[in-house]
Amino acid sequence: MKARTGLLDMARMLAGMTPRRWWWGGALMAALTVLMGMALLGLSGWFIAATAIAGLVPATALVFDVFMPSAGIRLLAMGRTASRYGERVVTHETTLAVLAALREKLFIGWAQPGAARLLQLRPARLLQRLTADVDALDSLYLRLMVPVVAAAGAALLAGVVLGALQWWLGLAVLAWLLLAGMGLTLWLTRRSTRPAVQRALALERLRAQAVDAVAGQTDLLMAGRLAAQCAHIAQSDARLAQADHALNRLDAQAAAGFATAGALTLAGVLAGAGYLVDAGVIGAPGAALALLVALTAMEPFNALRRGALEAGRTRLAARRLGARMGSGPVDASLPAPAGDAAFVLDNAAVQHADSAVPALQCVDLHIQKTERVALVGASGAGKSTVMAVLAGEQPLSHGSVQAVPSVWLTQRVALFQDSVRDNLRLAAPHADDRALWAALEDAGLAADVRAMPQGLDSSLGEGGLGLSGGQARRLGLARLLLAQQPAWLLDEPTEGLDAVTARDVLQRLQARAEQHTVVLCTHLQREAALADRLIWLDGGVVQAEARRGEPAFAALIARLRPD
Repeated sequence: MKARTGLLDMARMLAGMTPRRWWWGGALMAALTVLMGMALLGLSGWFIAATAIAGLVPATALVFDVFMPSAGIRLLAMGRTASRYGERVVTHETTLAVLAALREKLFIGWAQPGAARLLQLRPARLLQRLTADVDALDSLYLRLMVPVVAAAGAALLAGVVLGALQWWLGLAVLAWLLLAGMGLTLWLTRRSTRPAVQRALALERLRAQAVDAVAGQTDLLMAGRLAAQCAHIAQSDARLAQADHALNRLDAQAAAGFATAGALTLAGVLAGAGYLVDAGVIGAPGAALALLVALTAMEPFNALRRGALEAGRTRLAARRLGARMGSGPVDASLPAPAGDAAFVLDNAAVQHADSAVPALQCVDLHIQKTERVALVGASGAGKSTVMAVLAGEQPLSHGSVQAVPSVWLTQRVALFQDSVRDNLRLAAPHADDRALWAALEDAGLAADVRAMPQGLDSSLGEGGLGLSGGQARRLGLARLLLAQQPAWLLDEPTEGLDAVTARDVLQRLQARAEQHTVVLCTHLQREAALADRLIWLDGGVVQAEARRGEPAFAALIARLRPD
């Protein structure tokens, strides 16, 4: 899949996410609804005119068949209602199914090494991709593909009906409808592309700036930048309003253009029908039929306005999402090391795209099974990067990594607005309540959960709201124990906890780490004291190593922050 995915490429991809009959079924139902509406109006006009003329002559009135046309009108009225309902059901079911499948495919495309770091650096951008960009793609089906089929069907019906009266009239009307309707649609698409893209970018910028202002208002206020941030938000809002104004102006111009085209269609058919009546080719009922069909023939093209206005935004969304949609499931598992090794880094280096300074440089690391290793050093030394590499989350720029399966306890425990039970089952989806309570007991959180109104079914707020920092860390520890992986990666496991809670958490970790390989990164003495070996990192390079019992071990511990 090319990075710059076009609308046709995206349409083919979306069509492959649901049965093809759904796509064609919705489009054909929409076309059938339009055709029945036109036929209903045309037949009604013909019937009224024919009945009125037949009533003027008693002999004609006696033989005039009112039953067949009236039955046809009833059939068309009921059929239009049924097809309209069917169209709504099929098109909306198709759209919702496609959007659901698209989000699943995006999640699969994002489930690859580096995804967590990208989410942390640019959460607003990924949220925009998952919401606004995905929603923009429904225009491709609902407001472009379906209306095009309906408009083409309307033009064809008008051409056939008027061609039955006089071939050149039908041919002229068909050509005019396609030329005017599609021409105006293409003109609107081209003219609206730039403001539609500007609107999408301005909206994304506005959302990101607003989220930053709300989430970081305290920091912005302390730094004296809150007013400047509000000014940036106002500028983005002004750009958004400017783009909206340009799109509204184009919409009004297009509406005027379609109205003019419809009026010209009606005028042309009126002139042609008048000529045919005067020539005796058709009668008044036929002229009424021609006029009413012409009156409705341009309306389906007018329905393309919304899709044409959003075509630029849809194309931008297709280009943004195309590469991720083309990605299949990514196997993020790392090759297992040989022998008794648990983790092996060989000449490993990491270079982030947004940084000129390497995060890791030529790191060689060999950790044996059941060994406890602490990565120590100042903030920014590369400790968390090594952990991400060992977890398979961060790809290497060069070098190699081998690792046994592991579970990673990050600095911030990710908790969700859900029950305690479901937050625990993220680590073990099939764990029963007995296993959950055992893990909570081992983590020292069982008494707190039992004190909650609904126990395991108690709901947590967003981000674990309702739990203290220590309780959240203990819940993360319970998940670590539930995962039952041979290796633990602990990223500053007691950072932000009070001394009493931190000692308890570390004691529980130490008691249950007997048969596990433990790698932790820290700048605290209390955490580094758990390790059998210390590895000092600075600037992404291993500067020193020391094992317990060696003089250098105590010296490295002393360089860390005390409890």
